[in-house]
Amino acid sequence: MLELGKIQELTVVKKVDFGVYLAEQEKDQEKVLLPARQVPEGIGIGDRISVFLYRDSKDRLISTTARPRLQLGEVAELTVAQTGKFGAFLDWGLEKDLFLPFKEQTKKVREGESFPAALYVDKSGRLCATMKIYHYLRTDSPYQKDDRVRGYLYEISRQFGAFVAVDGTYSALIPPREMYGQLQAGDRIEARVAKVLEDGKLDLSLREKAYVQIQADAQKVLDVIDSFDGALPFTDKAAPEVIRREMQMSKNEFKRAVGSLLKAGKIEITQSAIRRL
Repeated sequence: MLELGKIQELTVVKKVDFGVYLAEQEKDQEKVLLPARQVPEGIGIGDRISVFLYRDSKDRLISTTARPRLQLGEVAELTVAQTGKFGAFLDWGLEKDLFLPFKEQTKKVREGESFPAALYVDKSGRLCATMKIYHYLRTDSPYQKDDRVRGYLYEISRQFGAFVAVDGTYSALIPPREMYGQLQAGDRIEARVAKVLEDGKLDLSLREKAYVQIQADAQKVLDVIDSFDGALPFTDKAAPEVIRREMQMSKNEFKRAVGSLLKAGKIEITQSAIRRL
């Protein structure tokens, strides 16, 4: 069976002026053309050749000896070659660029931008790309708890958190409780592995472990106090929403940082403010 979107080893069953026809076996009726410019020198009837199957500009099944950057069901980082009315076209190593429909984009893409994408067959039997790569990512990463990793943030859900492709390959999530700052789809992030789940997926944190993070948080509190001319107009008794908005910390993290600074004699707390000493 000829498989669209995959590299296969096929047999040369017929030679014509414009190329050769390939099939799984010599007697098979299902054949695919390998254009003349792609045919290796000296190839003959009965020889086996490794090719990739896709559709040409007229939607005809065709083969090539060129190697695309990904096969069906795989994920690879691709670059936008151009954008159009119905989506974008990605450079994936073949003459015909790969179509990325608007409905498969998790953010608006721009020419020259690169990101992980997966390959699938649409309802019309054509190969297309998708940025919705959750089901294509691997769950056998080599990473362990507290390892530092890098990844591409490809989608954000208010319910579940920020979905990340670690190394563009492995499935990971930043849970809502660990989301700090203005995270957006398309961000390249560095994070700490907070947990390796039973199914192999990774939970990530943008912050260090508490005993390490507290020093950075304390310095951040001092910097914010300085930005308010030496007096922060709220204390550690402020609402969690105010603290997260102004400090990009949870209330507990803020309280720990303030406690550290208070103990070190660097601040004083009044009824309505925190002042730098």
